Amino acid sequence: MFNIIPFSLSRLPRIIFGAGRLTEVPRLAREFGSRALLVTGRHALIASPCWAPFIDGLRQQGVTWEHEIISGEPSPAVIDEAVTRQRGHGIEVVIAIGGGSVLDGGKAIAGLLRHNESVMHYLEGVGSGVYQGPAVPFIAAPTTAGTGSEATKNAVLSVQGPHGFKKSFRHECLVPAYAVVDPELLRTCPPALIAANGMDALTQLLESYVSSQANPLTDALALSGIRAVRGSFFPAWRGDGPDAADGRAGLAYGALLSGITLAQVGLGSVHGLASPLGAFFPIPHGVVCGSLLATASAVNIRALRVRAPDSPALKKYAELGALLSGSAHGDETAACDALIATLVAWTEQLGLPRLRDYGVALADFDKIVAHIREIVERRW
Repeated sequence: MFNIIPFSLSRLPRIIFGAGRLTEVPRLAREFGSRALLVTGRHALIASPCWAPFIDGLRQQGVTWEHEIISGEPSPAVIDEAVTRQRGHGIEVVIAIGGGSVLDGGKAIAGLLRHNESVMHYLEGVGSGVYQGPAVPFIAAPTTAGTGSEATKNAVLSVQGPHGFKKSFRHECLVPAYAVVDPELLRTCPPALIAANGMDALTQLLESYVSSQANPLTDALALSGIRAVRGSFFPAWRGDGPDAADGRAGLAYGALLSGITLAQVGLGSVHGLASPLGAFFPIPHGVVCGSLLATASAVNIRALRVRAPDSPALKKYAELGALLSGSAHGDETAACDALIATLVAWTEQLGLPRLRDYGVALADFDKIVAHIREIVERRW
């Protein structure tokens, strides 16, 4: 008999996936009104061939717009300033087109346009307010494949420096009304960005799959995403050749599923470390994930063997070892070892920077660990 444990499913956006589907966004925006706020990065999208047709599409739909630029990871101050500028403009829909930082920024702005408080008031672990909405309708169109922000209720905001933090503004009201995933928007991503974001997506899928909160539905989605990443990552990273377009589509699909699964069952130790590392040092989130995934997985496997040898997570790690390495293995131990070897090989092949390249030193470890313990104690 198939035993299905009780589980719940959080709200999801309506998902529109496929090459060229960015052209549908103006029509979708018009469902909510004729006044839009566009949130983008500083250069890449505006300089791309898709920008002029997109703007023409808005005009054809009778949609006028304001424009905000998110450059780098958004801080609470950036969000508050944008909300102050836009609050009086009658914004009826927010459209964010960009990487994870742009989507998070747009999400936070959409959540606050109808409120007078600073985002700090609602930031977890910082503010004392309880956000209940309403939010302005939000459309998310990712131009990278990694964070899965188009499918989540989280807007991650950062303050960098010795006393920095990365915290989430989160509520189901912030889930996008539409997630429009057009893999062709990845065409202009440089290989280093594909590498970092792809490892972020893989980390989210892997951590969701072995999560103690996982269920049969999230397992199916996570495995589907991992299979897609396995076959698509390197063709997308290389960016040329006959399989590049399929690679971009597979990676975009895997990233989308990583956002769906993390929203349902949470993440693990890599993302626990990514929070303080990204706050204290100028390290891109995907680089943290790619740098730590193999080592963190090896530590988790060793700990499970000692503390919980019957844990279903060990079997899952072994399944992933066979899947990612592409080889059958004689036993669970060999399969887990193959997983770690594959992750190490991928990290080296992609040429991901090391943490030390961003100034992380042994002397910083105590502060990083203390920050993680503070987060754990607050949640539990």
